[in-house]
Amino acid sequence: MKLMQASEDLLKKHYIALCDRPFYSHLLEYMRLGPTVAMVWQGLDVVKMARTMIGETNPSDSRPGTIRGDFSIEVSKNVIHGSDSIESARREILL
Repeated sequence: MKLMQASEDLLKKHYIALCDRPFYSHLLEYMRLGPTVAMVWQGLDVVKMARTMIGETNPSDSRPGTIRGDFSIEVSKNVIHGSDSIESARREILL
């Protein structure tokens, strides 16, 4: 775990899959507003378990007790990102 201020270059690499989406520039701008806590989790079925704890991308679809269900109010300002696969996690960890 480390506290960091993500550079624009790092964020562009991290969110490369979203670069054609209309919200991409807003996402980069939002993510640069403050510090980020970067973490690497490990364990049995860690991606599945983490995504269950995180909740749905849209906070209004997230169950109470999940991070997004309890702490997020709009999709464009989610409080947490979680890798969607082991392959994505490996790529993101290297960043």
